[in-house]
Amino acid sequence: MPGTVGVGVIGVGFMGRTHIASYARTAGCTLRAVCDPAQKAAAAGNLATTGDDAERLVASLPRAATVDELLARPDIDLVSICTPTDTHVDLVRAAIRAGKHVLVEKPTALDAAAIDALDAEARAAGVLAMPAHCMRFWPAWAWMAEAVHARRFGAVRHASFRRLGAAPAWSQSFYLDFARSGGAVVDLHIHDADFVRFAFGEPVEVSATGSRRHVTARYAFSDGARVEAEGGWMEDPDFAFMMVATIECERAVIDFRLGREAELVVVEDGVQRALVAGVDYPSGNGYDHEIAALVFAILRGATRAPVTLADAAATQRLLDREIAQLA
Repeated sequence: MPGTVGVGVIGVGFMGRTHIASYARTAGCTLRAVCDPAQKAAAAGNLATTGDDAERLVASLPRAATVDELLARPDIDLVSICTPTDTHVDLVRAAIRAGKHVLVEKPTALDAAAIDALDAEARAAGVLAMPAHCMRFWPAWAWMAEAVHARRFGAVRHASFRRLGAAPAWSQSFYLDFARSGGAVVDLHIHDADFVRFAFGEPVEVSATGSRRHVTARYAFSDGARVEAEGGWMEDPDFAFMMVATIECERAVIDFRLGREAELVVVEDGVQRALVAGVDYPSGNGYDHEIAALVFAILRGATRAPVTLADAAATQRLLDREIAQLA
């Protein structure tokens, strides 16, 4: 498709570098500039996402002195916002008012009503504003969601998700201030809460136990499916990050284990089948695929982002239902 999308990135810590690396791998877009607001950026995360050339990429890009300077550039069409959660609303609003499309890291905000307001502004301005809910685009997880939607193995009976990691050793003044970050229930568990909505729909019942650091949520659906999701920060700083999903259907069990030789396995009629990235489902990571989806949507003149701020608001409201039940 002709044309290219000019990209600016606000915030060049861990997630900013992740976005920069993904844009550099994505056809149809060109990185134009970055801006690093005056705050200490997180330099680490749960997964290796950037590759060895991240520093070279960041160093090679022009730096805008201020957000306003970056937003004023006519060669920038799309802005990635990769700053702390409590800065997102103002930055997204500024980008929308500058006529830019937006990709904002999750969580968009801790207040669902504020997300709704941004959604209305983006639609009125005619720009695409997309929350970075990357698990919808993680290739193996997109395959799982499609299998559920298509009832490939019959109806879902039960599903469970576990996402656990050491408490952040970086930017603790932000992450451990739950009024700013929302704690692990929002910053980490949000991935599974959003995927539950994406794959299974809106639950009719929600219960949750635990705390802002470590939550176990249970969801019931009108079709009888039961889903559990555990997410949290572990006290041991050496605890290795884990991401696990198991979906039990009428005729098969779908099982994902991050780091296993075959990360995605289907057990059907007593036979275990390993699915292969690049053969059975696309290779790559969720960051690359979400960015490619948004860039393609912009290039083809779409009026709706692949994931909307309305989706982000609905997921935040689901998390609010959980938070209301926590100690």
